[in-house]
Amino acid sequence: MSIYLTAISRAKAQHVDQFKALLLNLVVESRKEVACIQYDLHQSAEDPALFIFHEEWASKESLELHNQTPHILNFIKESADIIDGNVTIHTTEKVA
Repeated sequence: MSIYLTAISRAKAQHVDQFKALLLNLVVESRKEVACIQYDLHQSAEDPALFIFHEEWASKESLELHNQTPHILNFIKESADIIDGNVTIHTTEKVA
């Protein structure tokens, strides 16, 4: 059963480009994962510091494995000083 996820994060204003580069690396690396069905990154048109991922994973277990990959762990480390707050994650069920 697929797991659907929306992850929302914000960069500190002076670090938007650096933060975006880290996020784009997540896209490249995450899409290589066998269990990754969808991994799309969006940037707010009204607030360039706001980024939203829409993700679909093959299973809960595959999402848990994803969260332990080197690219996720590297993102956590590299973004610590440039992220504004915490990543907000919403796990959802597809309705239509």
